[in-house]
Amino acid sequence: MKYLGISEGFHDAAVAVVNNNQILFATHAERYTGVKNERYVPDFLKARHDLSIFYEDTDLKNMRRLKNGQKATINGEEYDTFVGHHESHMAAGYYTAPFKDDVVCVVIDAIGEYDTASIWKDGEKVWSRTYPDSLGLFYSAITKRIGLKPNEDEYITMGMAAYGTPCVDMGDIMHTNLHKGIPLKKWFWSTPEDIAASAQLFIESEILDIMRKARKYGSKLVYGGGVALNCVANSKIRPLFDDMWIFPSPGDAGSSLGAILAHTKQKIKYDDCFLGFDIERELNPIKVVEELINNKVAGVANGKAEFGPRALGNRSLLGDVRYDIKDTVNAIKRRQKFRPFAPAILEEFVDEYFEGYTNEYMQFVAKAKHDYASVTHCDGTARVQVVKANSKSALRPILEQYYEVTKVPMLLNTSLNIKGQPMVNNWEQALKFEKKYGVKVF
Repeated sequence: MKYLGISEGFHDAAVAVVNNNQILFATHAERYTGVKNERYVPDFLKARHDLSIFYEDTDLKNMRRLKNGQKATINGEEYDTFVGHHESHMAAGYYTAPFKDDVVCVVIDAIGEYDTASIWKDGEKVWSRTYPDSLGLFYSAITKRIGLKPNEDEYITMGMAAYGTPCVDMGDIMHTNLHKGIPLKKWFWSTPEDIAASAQLFIESEILDIMRKARKYGSKLVYGGGVALNCVANSKIRPLFDDMWIFPSPGDAGSSLGAILAHTKQKIKYDDCFLGFDIERELNPIKVVEELINNKVAGVANGKAEFGPRALGNRSLLGDVRYDIKDTVNAIKRRQKFRPFAPAILEEFVDEYFEGYTNEYMQFVAKAKHDYASVTHCDGTARVQVVKANSKSALRPILEQYYEVTKVPMLLNTSLNIKGQPMVNNWEQALKFEKKYGVKVF
């Protein structure tokens, strides 16, 4: 049976294909349409399947939307069956987790049908918080209030928080309908940085309250939903549990796979996130490192594209960490100058360079024990990517070669794209990137 999972209709549309309990393919629609946060999946990505499964209950969602004065949502096309929105988030994590005993699942996002946060045990929901009381909507409203783009720039809000001081009481807006946003006159005396810092502190407190409830149901945490992308909060959650798994695409895109797994209710082998379009080209790590040494930056577009919001080596823009090249790379990517970059490091050296929780998917922040400013945020932390010895990423052999030449085991790693545009998907797009922005791509 070949299953097609579909997530579309609002933002970050995606599809996944599973056959004989193996993941054949998973991709974001934006990589093919060129539209950031594309709402709908192109028809050609939905072809050739036995059963299509949608990621939420559209009728129930529209009941809530119409009741609250919003327009009904429309899906791109019909599908064979569906599952619940939070159920698809839960299943994406639960059925791909590397552990199976004493597990509790938590989902926190903006909103699905009615739920905005939920706790699950053995595939059954045991607790929930409902609309309009939503941490995801809260953080998106804050993002809009400080002049950024909601449902896209929340990670910038998180990064900006390190530059501010928490001084604004957020409690009075939490239980209001934040779909309407936050008026600009609200907190007019505060800077965007202080508002971001206050919001980050508030959401961390709220998340930890939910996680303490969840801890009563299990010692190992599976965490999903868009709020699970907040790696600063994740680092504070981690000590509460013996183990923790966040599906590498925890937002709505990952629910395309989650929809399938919620339907089949079967554990699936999940090796890595390299599940998208395959650029089948031979990679020469020596040439990449030579480019890094000579020109400080190099692009990589090689192998299968990452399924998830973060480039982990196959669609990456790399930088030589020995130089403070943040401004250079931010200029290439057309990003704000304050934005931090992540270090990708050989796993053998992680403890030597960082203190705290780390993993291969950039899901936590750790304290830097080094002086490389290009990959360290203003608060002394970094969102670390551990590159394991068995990694299928193109990044592993490049890092090994870079270490051999420089005796430094890490590189700056950011996505191969320009702000507001999707990541490079195929080789034609890679060549266009190279020509337009003057960065050699391998």
